[in-house]
Amino acid sequence: MDMSVLIALPVIIPLIVGALSLVVLKNHGAQRLLGILGTGAVLIAAILLLWQTRLNGIKVLEVGSWPAPFGIVLVSDLLGAIMVLLAAITGFATAIYSLKTVRKRFERFGYYPLLHLLLAGVNGAFLTGDIFNLYVWFEVLLVASFALLIQGGERAQMEGAIKYVTLNLLSSALFLTAIGLLYGMVGSLNMADIAVRLTAVEDPKMVTLIAMLFLIAFSIKAAAFPLFFWLPASYHTPQVAVSAIFAGLLTKVGVYALYRVFSLMFTAEVDFTHQVILWMAVFTMLTGVLGAASQFEVRRILSFHIVSQIGYMMLALALFTPLALIGGVFYIMHHIIVKANLFFIAGMMYRLGGSFELKELGGLYKKHPGLAVLFLIPAFSLAGVPPLSGFFAKFILIKAGVEAEAWWAVAVALFVGLFTLFSMIKIWNEAFWKKAPEPAIEIPAPVRNKALYWTTGILASMTIAIGLFAQPIYVLAEMAANQLLNPQLYIDAVLGGGKL
Repeated sequence: MDMSVLIALPVIIPLIVGALSLVVLKNHGAQRLLGILGTGAVLIAAILLLWQTRLNGIKVLEVGSWPAPFGIVLVSDLLGAIMVLLAAITGFATAIYSLKTVRKRFERFGYYPLLHLLLAGVNGAFLTGDIFNLYVWFEVLLVASFALLIQGGERAQMEGAIKYVTLNLLSSALFLTAIGLLYGMVGSLNMADIAVRLTAVEDPKMVTLIAMLFLIAFSIKAAAFPLFFWLPASYHTPQVAVSAIFAGLLTKVGVYALYRVFSLMFTAEVDFTHQVILWMAVFTMLTGVLGAASQFEVRRILSFHIVSQIGYMMLALALFTPLALIGGVFYIMHHIIVKANLFFIAGMMYRLGGSFELKELGGLYKKHPGLAVLFLIPAFSLAGVPPLSGFFAKFILIKAGVEAEAWWAVAVALFVGLFTLFSMIKIWNEAFWKKAPEPAIEIPAPVRNKALYWTTGILASMTIAIGLFAQPIYVLAEMAANQLLNPQLYIDAVLGGGKL
């Protein structure tokens, strides 16, 4: 397959399939089939893209044959290709999970077209080499995610959606302001070209100010401290399939943007910018895990843990050493799979137990031991229990923190890991181990479906596999980290000989 087509496929396929889904909006069977085929095709394209990028290095597609920096470019480096593959895995799993969990009335209101549009926005953000187009793809996924969030129109959804869209619009406004100031300073929107031109700017304070605007904008989208409260207020309100893909992907787009701009463009004042990121990372870990400890609704517990885990990813960027960035990339790969799976399992707990409230659940281990095992695997992985994927991700980060002598950050990371284990044990004790409450809750949905077990089982198997076969994942993360630490590789590919 032509590499130029391959780079564009993760964006083109969901846009085309989303349009086809609109055409057959009243045909539920056709929508579901398109959902599986479309996300499956993106998954195949993402696997091929990562394989080709690993073999042949960073590749660039000049859209419309306009040369960089004047035209729009799509860039596939290892970090971008890894993120696209993770998005494709999550999207495919969500499409399968949605077959039996998404109600027909939601399908009639465009669930599947919105899902495909969301995936197109996420993949576009991961592959674009243009800072303004990054903003455009952010807005595409924001529109799709907001529409998915309010499907159903319940009061809690509306309250969560208002907080979600308000904070994200603030983020978008800051992002656009930062782009305008940056363009006024260097006269370019191509990220590789911006990186080159920033080295000649004689006003480092202005560059740092713009960097801080980008940091605030992307931190809001990543749900980092202090403007993270929109996430636990909204992620527990929509359908479980929507919550799962949100949990897996949306905040990681913000994390990816932070990794991209603070490894490529804003590297002149690392002592200041990355120290700020370090403080934000520590408080993000703490506030997230303490918020989770105070909750007794499964989805809200998991939502707060998204926040705390974002702190680990930001910690890797803040340390900005080769080992830290390896840990950061490894952590992202582990976390997206685990977090999406935990939300899927939360949905199964609701179907089988009749509630998301821990006080109303109980006895699931005795009645459904398979579900109990499926919960323990990602739960223990999230807490960092060996030999699961989360252990190696945390171990690499802790080791990087020790080598960098960031002792207090290491102490907080270890503390947060223990409290994460506390939260997972709390869910286990309340929902699975204790006796079912009396009187029993009436189950609101069909209790068994093989597709749900297959979806969560495969994701749990991936978590085990990443832990047992950590070496190839580590090598891939190491290669991605090397590209991040050597931005000239990206610059040469975009502005030099990497074009197709």
